[in-house]
Amino acid sequence: FPQANMKEMADFYSKTYASWDSKRYEELCALFPLDQNARIINMSKGMQRQVALINALSVRPDYLLLDEIFDGLDPVMRQLLKKLVSSEVSERGMSVVIASHNLRELEDLCDHVGLMHKGGVVFEQELDALKLGIHRVQAIFKPMPLQEALQDFDIIKQDIRGSLVNFVIRGKREEILEKLNALNPVFIEMLPLTLEEVFISEMEVAGYDIENILK
Repeated sequence: FPQANMKEMADFYSKTYASWDSKRYEELCALFPLDQNARIINMSKGMQRQVALINALSVRPDYLLLDEIFDGLDPVMRQLLKKLVSSEVSERGMSVVIASHNLRELEDLCDHVGLMHKGGVVFEQELDALKLGIHRVQAIFKPMPLQEALQDFDIIKQDIRGSLVNFVIRGKREEILEKLNALNPVFIEMLPLTLEEVFISEMEVAGYDIENILK
């Protein structure tokens, strides 16, 4: 509650949730440099999120729902948050659902991701499988009918400029490299995609006009 302070909120949570753990609350308060007597309304956005997190974890929940939890937190607090959530997952088996636009943060923390757009799920998949199954390739080939040579590949997006080819391709890394090397490239490099790049590629595959979405 905006006009309450941390102690008052802890008292409210302890009376509301039978699973409230006072010892855990004190442990978490020792980790976050917050004034427990300060009104929550006077705290920064990052501090307010820390208060919410302390209370939520002190309940010892089986399921934790987080909405843009990284917003307003400095790098040190973000790392602390990741450590706390990860330990709760590994030690107690807590399930965590995170809604966020910060894909870089999700990439370090989540093992299963989904993309929502206009109220629908575009796709959802295990993160490792998602990242291992899609790649960016840069290559230079000697003069040849490239379109014909590349027709057996599952290419999501491509940009051919003379002999230089940049494309995003789906499949197993080893199989892709083996097939591309069979074309005797002058140069070839396979680069990892960020989660953001994977999401954009998958949206394009699903038929979304990325250019219009981004405008």
